[in-house]
Amino acid sequence: MKRDFLHITDFSTEEIRDTFELAAKVKRYVKEGKEDLPLKGKTMAMIFAKPSARTRVSFETGMTQLGGHAIFLGPNDIGIGKREAIKDIARVISRYDDIIMARLFDHAHILKLAEYSSVPVINGLTDLNHPCQVMADIFTILENKGSLNNLKVAFVGDSNNVANSWINLAARLPMHFVLASPCGYEPDPEILANARNTGLSTVEIVRNPVEAVKNADVIYTDVWASMGQEAEKEKRKRDFMPFQVNAELMSHAKPGVKVMHCLPVHRGDEITDEVIDSPNSIVFDEAENRMHVQKAIILKLMVG
Repeated sequence: MKRDFLHITDFSTEEIRDTFELAAKVKRYVKEGKEDLPLKGKTMAMIFAKPSARTRVSFETGMTQLGGHAIFLGPNDIGIGKREAIKDIARVISRYDDIIMARLFDHAHILKLAEYSSVPVINGLTDLNHPCQVMADIFTILENKGSLNNLKVAFVGDSNNVANSWINLAARLPMHFVLASPCGYEPDPEILANARNTGLSTVEIVRNPVEAVKNADVIYTDVWASMGQEAEKEKRKRDFMPFQVNAELMSHAKPGVKVMHCLPVHRGDEITDEVIDSPNSIVFDEAENRMHVQKAIILKLMVG
C-alpha cells in the first residue's frame, strides 16, 4: 500500500525515530565514502511551483546518492492547478516515475496530487506546512544534544508553515514548544488544537519573546515575509522587529542555547549576523541534514 509524507503526523512516533536512525546511517555512509544504491534505476519527479535552492539541490543530490535520478519540473513545465488538472498530472507522472516531491503554494494542491498519484508523494513545502524541514531540524537537535529529553524550543517570529510543522511534531514527540509572535499572526488553529489534544507536549503561544526564550534549549526563527507575501513586507517588518533574534534576546536563554533558521535568511531582519555566525548557531548543520533526512524519508516510503 503506497504511503505519502504530507505532514509530520503521517508518521507515527516510532516511525519518526526509525527515520532518524536511517538518516544517521545514510549520513555516515556519505561521510565514509561508502556506496549504497538501493534506488538504482528509480526516478523522482520534482514539481516546483515555488523555487528553492536547498529543496532542489538536497532532493536531487540525495536521489543520486541513493542510485536514482531526479527530474526537475519548474513552473513553466507544469502550471499545477492552472494549465492542467492536478489529478491528470498525478496520473501521468505516476506512470513515468517512482516517487513525486512537490513544493507548492496551495496545500489543497498537494492533497489532490497525493489522492490521484499511485506512487508516494512527499511534501517539499506548502503554505500550510514544511514537514521535511522540521524533520531535519529535530534530527539536527538530536545530533547536537544527544537526546531530546526535556527539550524546550522557542520559535520567535512568524507563525508560518515551519511553525505549523513544529506544532505537528509536538503531537508526536514530547517537548515544550513556545511560539512567540505578535497579535494577528497565529498558527493554524486545527494543527494547534490537535497537538494540544494529544497531551504529549506543552505548546504555548506568547507575545513576549524574552518570556519565550527563558530556559530554552533552542531558539528558532524564520523570515518575516514568506514567498507570496511580498506586498506585506514593510508592515511585517514593523510588526516583527521586536522579535528579532539578537544578542540581547540570546542573553535571556539558557547558556549554550542553540540557534536555528531554515534559510534563506534576511540578515539584519529576523536575525543578526552576530547570532547566525556565532558558535551557538547550528543553521548550516540543519541545512546539510535536509538531504540526509529526506533520503531517509524517501527510503521509508519506497523501501519500507
